[in-house]
Amino acid sequence: MTTSTAASPARSAAMPVLIALSATHLLNDLMQSLIPAIYPIIKTAYGLDFGQIGLITLTFQITASLFQPLVGAYTDKTPMPYSMVAGMGFTLAGLVGLAYAGSYPLLLLSAGCVGLGSSIFHPEATRMARNASGGRHGLAQGIFQVGGQTGGALGPLLAAFIIVPRGQTSLAWFSAAALLAMLLLTWTAGRYAQLRRQQAASPSAPKGVAAAGPVRSAGAVALAVTILVILLFSKNAYSQSFSSFYTFYLMGKFGVSVQSSQIMLFLFLASSAAGALFGGMLGDRIGRNKIIWFSILGALPFTLALPFADLFWTGVLTIVINVIMSSAFAAILIYAMELMPGRIGLVGGLFYGLSFGLGGVAAAILGELADRIGIDAVYAICSFLPAIGLLAWFLPKIREERHG
Repeated sequence: MTTSTAASPARSAAMPVLIALSATHLLNDLMQSLIPAIYPIIKTAYGLDFGQIGLITLTFQITASLFQPLVGAYTDKTPMPYSMVAGMGFTLAGLVGLAYAGSYPLLLLSAGCVGLGSSIFHPEATRMARNASGGRHGLAQGIFQVGGQTGGALGPLLAAFIIVPRGQTSLAWFSAAALLAMLLLTWTAGRYAQLRRQQAASPSAPKGVAAAGPVRSAGAVALAVTILVILLFSKNAYSQSFSSFYTFYLMGKFGVSVQSSQIMLFLFLASSAAGALFGGMLGDRIGRNKIIWFSILGALPFTLALPFADLFWTGVLTIVINVIMSSAFAAILIYAMELMPGRIGLVGGLFYGLSFGLGGVAAAILGELADRIGIDAVYAICSFLPAIGLLAWFLPKIREERHG
């Protein structure tokens, strides 16, 4: 009875932490998503080509990619929950810079600041979500991802109704979101510390670390993690092609307005939230491998059909594709955590940082391709990207705890 009573406060404290992390993830990714959402505005205002648009995405993603694994590896040894507040300060500075940048180099610098804020936020927030999971790791990552995906979807919608009619400087209004996120992160860090103390006082309470499985060689683990990074890269590259160029594709092929294209981008990105939560919850029940395979085999027929669809079916197919593809993110992340127990920050940094950074490289390459062969041809090429996921065949089996 004593052990059960001690464990209860820790479990009850976990959900408020997860909800707060999801809310800050929403605000963080909302601000990040404003970068591609303003591309149609700054392309005209600064006379940019698609290659320069892709370079902005590359700058943002590489800044996050270079620092996230380093931040994660360091905080595995020395957890720093309050560092996320400082990271949000960089995001705030980047937003203001993007609002008032007077030149293309300043746009790049400001995008880099937003990326740096992301590199500090994600590894520590991933660790918090894992340790607050109460053993339901897929559910916890799903809740955390819902916030991020929802925020990423809201950015284009807010841009359509605020930034497009009011101009680039209205981006500074979203500084309020950064300030709110800083307040939430301060509360979350304190609450998280309390949760950890409660868990430490109860030996039976879940610590967020997977049970030890079979011992694998460093080479086997490295191969498996490399495959997982490639899988996530293929999904991120496909998503980045939409985040950066979907509005131009819709305007060029179907003649829709900027606002209409932003609304369709919102619908595409919003579907990620449903997919992330669905995949996280289902992964706890049926296993990570099955979710990963579903996201590959389920999405490929739809991505291949997309280049031939009319406007209505383009909207329908992109939503279906994104729900299916986003369902695997939590599964891939947790799979990697179970391969590398005790390295949660490093795993979070690698998969939020490296894979998204590689997605930024893809955006830059796709931008150059779009200038040379056209947006339609780029999307025809991208339709084959999910097939890279067949590499999942080479992933090792892992012992997983199932939750019914």
